[in-house]
Amino acid sequence: MSEQAEQWIAILSLTFPVAAFVWEFAIVGRKRLGYRVQMDTLAADAADKPYADVLGDMRHDGHQLKDPSFVLLRIENAGSAKIVSDDYLADPADPYGIKVTFRNRRVAAVVLTDPSQDELRDFFFEEVTEGTDVRIGAKPGFRRTNNEGERTGIIRLPKVTLPRGSEYKVLVVLERWPEDNGTDPFPDPVVRGAGGHGRWYDPLVRFFRLKATRTESHVFASRPAWWAIWILIAAVVVQASYTLFLRDDRRPPLDCVGGTLYLHGSTAFAPAVRAAAEDYLTRCEGAGVAIPLESDTFKGSTDGVTDLDKAGLDADVPVGEGLGDHLAFTDGLASDGHPRLIPRPVAFSVFTLVVNKDAGVENLELDQIRRVFAGQVRNWSELGGNDVPVHLINRDPGSGTRSTLVTKVLNGKEPPQFTVTDCAALNPRRYGRCEVTSTDTMLNTTAAVPGAIGYSEAAGVAGHKAAAGIVKLTIDGRKPTAQGVEDTNYPYWQTEFAYTYGEPPAGSVAAAFLNFLTQQSGRDILHEHGHGLCSEAHNAGECRPV
Repeated sequence: MSEQAEQWIAILSLTFPVAAFVWEFAIVGRKRLGYRVQMDTLAADAADKPYADVLGDMRHDGHQLKDPSFVLLRIENAGSAKIVSDDYLADPADPYGIKVTFRNRRVAAVVLTDPSQDELRDFFFEEVTEGTDVRIGAKPGFRRTNNEGERTGIIRLPKVTLPRGSEYKVLVVLERWPEDNGTDPFPDPVVRGAGGHGRWYDPLVRFFRLKATRTESHVFASRPAWWAIWILIAAVVVQASYTLFLRDDRRPPLDCVGGTLYLHGSTAFAPAVRAAAEDYLTRCEGAGVAIPLESDTFKGSTDGVTDLDKAGLDADVPVGEGLGDHLAFTDGLASDGHPRLIPRPVAFSVFTLVVNKDAGVENLELDQIRRVFAGQVRNWSELGGNDVPVHLINRDPGSGTRSTLVTKVLNGKEPPQFTVTDCAALNPRRYGRCEVTSTDTMLNTTAAVPGAIGYSEAAGVAGHKAAAGIVKLTIDGRKPTAQGVEDTNYPYWQTEFAYTYGEPPAGSVAAAFLNFLTQQSGRDILHEHGHGLCSEAHNAGECRPV
């Protein structure tokens, strides 16, 4: 799985729980009116109790109750905010906030009991003065009625202001309707209460307004269980945050494999591979992995595949198996003669022609470049530049950068042989040619020799110590960038291949590093060094720019 996919999973793993929490407790659950039927029993069910006769002989308005039953209903603030009278969805002039309906039963009496705060009683009762007497009477919002036509009993409860966590209970005494001789169980009470108008989030939760919601009576978890739950939640958040926010240079690869990995090949591609290897070593510290990175680790594409081939032969790897501790990188496909080597396109590199600033040129046409590298142009004044001799600096024949120049720019024609074996021996006042063995030497020489022209991997020029003395040439006005390759068909580019000796064993350090380079954080390092990724190309197998 790619790191990008992991990050999306981490984002979703945080987003959904947080969104659910906000929705449940900050939006929907901010104002929540809960109810609980704590008892709904018939007097007959208490036949074996010492007070059974008393319950059975209960009377109302002079007559004995028929099949009496009792309901204890608890109303509670189950949300996270205070519920006030304006939260109830009712006419402001209507004193009722909650309606409880008992089907097939008549209400004989209703009693407020066990309020969590004595102040709640004031919403149910008031002092009534009759002459000189003062008695306590029910307020208009606390009433009971019976609907004979629908055969229902109803109690109405007032718009009680309920601080967070507060509650009250009502005990209701009921009986079966006189003409009902059935014995079927009574339906459950129906509690209705709504509210929530006038809040800022009403448009969002118009289907989830304050309403009476049935709650359950049970202990959710013991204190140790709560601690375990919170520790688990914290672990999930830490793990998701680790994936999301940990700096990329600290996140370990998916697989750190111990062992020593030997790298070979292209000097042009070397800065990116070297940086990726150093990053891999940092991330896999402690895994026992080693990648020797000396100044001569990368000696060129041809030497790289030769060294890889030799390592496989020395290890006497059987046919059908592979070498797990060597990789070679080349600019383009290697030449024939290495039947055991397997190429894998990794990225494409953009190369550039570089010229000494004294030459006085910044753009050359393809035909002019071919004439220069054929030895037909001896002075830059012939191409509109300064009166400075041309000094042609080539890479040695084993260089992938040189072979790419020959195939992509020079129509397959090799430059003429050097005139001096040491570039330091070039006469600054006369035309001459020499060869160097590395990209670094190429840039240093081009900057030091007046009128010199050479070539290099484009991304490696800007940060080089010799950058101030050289100019990156455009070709027919096309810039040496990945964008230039894609948009203007800039010609000087090449696919970078990773070669293995046979198929590296699964779990080997070579296979792990290749995976890191192409599927994990190594991709970002290749991007930073100006390389386009084959996995992002229109045709990944051919690895051509989109």
